Amino acid sequence: MSMSDPLADMLTRIRNANMVRFESVDIPHSKMKAHLAEVLKKEGFINDYHVIEDDKQGVLRVDLRYDNENRRVLTGLRRMSKPGCRVYVKNDKIPKVMSGLGIGILSTSKGVVSDREARALGLGGEYICEVW
Repeated sequence: MSMSDPLADMLTRIRNANMVRFESVDIPHSKMKAHLAEVLKKEGFINDYHVIEDDKQGVLRVDLRYDNENRRVLTGLRRMSKPGCRVYVKNDKIPKVMSGLGIGILSTSKGVVSDREARALGLGGEYICEVW
């Protein structure tokens, strides 16, 4: 079965694993998903991620992050740009997520970056998702 929105599937797998406090979650690998995981790691929402090679496309293992009292660090994920309705934003129109407590993730000409980094670089692009 083909998947129409692999990034939404990734975000849903992370959201579901986070809700039941799994240590890690396995996701089918792609370069875009690995770049998205890199931004989540850089912003402190996940501990780490690893690419596990197999005979097919590979597996992206995302290690979820919790605080000392086992509370979730990542509390919400929302897919913004979808295959049926793409959302593009200019650099001066990038919205703030949760008044700056969360991040927006954009796909730009310089790669996949957080909203803060896109503002600093003066770049707009496809507004992939929001994380808080």
